[in-house]
Amino acid sequence: MTALTLFLFVTLAFADQGLPQVRILSPEDGAIVTGPTRLRASVDPAGAASSAVFSVDGREQCTMTRPPFECDWDAGKAIAEHQVRLVVNLAGGGRVVRAAQTRAGGFAETVDVDVVQVTISVTDNRGHYVKGLPKASFHVSEDGRAQNVSHFYSEAAPLSLVVAVDVSGSMEQSMPALKRAVAEFLGAVPSRDHVTLVGFNDEVFTLTDGETDPAERMKAVAGLTAWGSTALYDVILHGIDMLGTQPGRKALVVFTDGDDRCSHVGADDVERALQGSDLTLYMIGQGRGVTTDALKTAMQRLSRPTGGRALFTESINELHRAFDELLDELSNQYVLGYQPAHAVRDGGWRQIAVGVDGQTRVRARHGYRAVAR
Repeated sequence: MTALTLFLFVTLAFADQGLPQVRILSPEDGAIVTGPTRLRASVDPAGAASSAVFSVDGREQCTMTRPPFECDWDAGKAIAEHQVRLVVNLAGGGRVVRAAQTRAGGFAETVDVDVVQVTISVTDNRGHYVKGLPKASFHVSEDGRAQNVSHFYSEAAPLSLVVAVDVSGSMEQSMPALKRAVAEFLGAVPSRDHVTLVGFNDEVFTLTDGETDPAERMKAVAGLTAWGSTALYDVILHGIDMLGTQPGRKALVVFTDGDDRCSHVGADDVERALQGSDLTLYMIGQGRGVTTDALKTAMQRLSRPTGGRALFTESINELHRAFDELLDELSNQYVLGYQPAHAVRDGGWRQIAVGVDGQTRVRARHGYRAVAR
């Protein structure tokens, strides 16, 4: 009997004896990962495990002796294949082994600081997102000069998402409905994506950071409490800093019901910071955010140049529709990258234009400020 045959025989024998259910929850098999990544497993019943060991590409990453069976691992800047292995040692003897393999992405083998990244939404005349377009259909120019698309991804590229929720005093009566809508939205964001939830009023505070577990994201919403005033521009600047220059697709979603009252920075400061970032900004206005023209204009002025947009709801109960619409967009975006022919970082503004063969409704960032990094 060969070693492989013996291994299979023992595995099947244990299966007949009712082994605990062991799964790798994150990353999923076939997932695309970059940067900080949560390794997460489930063992049912949990008490059946004396320890759980995660290894990646043959290197042991962590050992856990009790739930939760999870730890952090840095997948690096490259979107590459990784072999993830989980060994669960059983309290009664023996072990269970599971494996998952992440895959390389078509977007970027490495992330070059001189690569300009553009996230694109394409819709048809009925407002439905157009899927399955090939790289050859996309054309990008910078300051009127055609650029060579070096990186392209046509599926849901990994997303780093910051969701900022206005919890100023004016939101007190609406908090129960707001929490339900935010929790449902965060729970629906795919587990491959990293979600950071922040609340803001006079201050900005983080409730969960880079969370991939939908259940944990939803639990974090319970920490939202209404008080204080509104520092809208501060939280946008804070979100830009949090997402930084890390590789991959990045989006900032800001919900507010009122105008800025106490920020330390102004709209011009935020606008300039956005010009130096490649994140996509979405703003959701409610209450005074719908009825005040000046606030609506400010939201559109900040979000549109990033390739994002502003959505407005008449009442807090309509937030579900806005979040569903936003989730649909985030799930149907294209990402391309190019190395600009004019690569001098002199602080000047570079105008970007994106065209797609046979499509007229294309939304992408308008340009970027070539600041030194």
